[in-house]
Amino acid sequence: MQMTDFSERDICSKFVSPATLSRGWEQGSVREEVRLTDGHIIVRGKVARRILGPKSLNGPRRADYVLYAYPRVALAVVEAKRDIFSLGHGMQQALVNAEMRDAPFAISSNDTGFLLHDRTGLTTPTERELALDQFPTYDELLAIDKQWKGIQTSAQETILTQPYYSDGTDKQPHYYQEVAINRTLNEIAKGQQRLMLVMATGTGKTYTAFQIIWRLWKAKQESKRTTCWRNAHILP
Repeated sequence: MQMTDFSERDICSKFVSPATLSRGWEQGSVREEVRLTDGHIIVRGKVARRILGPKSLNGPRRADYVLYAYPRVALAVVEAKRDIFSLGHGMQQALVNAEMRDAPFAISSNDTGFLLHDRTGLTTPTERELALDQFPTYDELLAIDKQWKGIQTSAQETILTQPYYSDGTDKQPHYYQEVAINRTLNEIAKGQQRLMLVMATGTGKTYTAFQIIWRLWKAKQESKRTTCWRNAHILP
């Protein structure tokens, strides 16, 4: 069988996944086929329908891989393409998905290696090619991410590592809710005392606020000595 016969999923299973595992990534930090959006809803008169075809314009959007720093805190997005495409063919898609997930790194791949784009601007060159056995490790990417976000102490990191609340159902936060929650907690971790979170009607403000409160409360239980908690109160 020729490399050109491999599908996109073949590239993922035969090249990308082994590359992450060989560099020490734990399976719990790597998710495949991650849903980002459900697809646009089209309204025609009194009839509304959602675009379901993943290949359709404005259809549901997904990422081939999302690598995580902490629970639901994206560290990198990886897009894999078939051998018939260049190494960087999936970079534009990876950059869009990385921006949606607020991930500092976007990575494009085929069967020959990786093209990594550092959205933080902290490393040079910003975009560089890597061999299959040079996939960045968790510790390498996390160190840059913490520098980018201004996280310097274990007490600050405690806030960011808390899990989201789950009621036992399949309900998952939308990508924009995750971004709002994670950015808010990041600013609190850095000592910001006053924050304004603006969200449009119908975007789940109550759910977002609850998740922020839940994660802060869990962090408080874990580390009551952190400066952030000396005057922490939750008002109904």
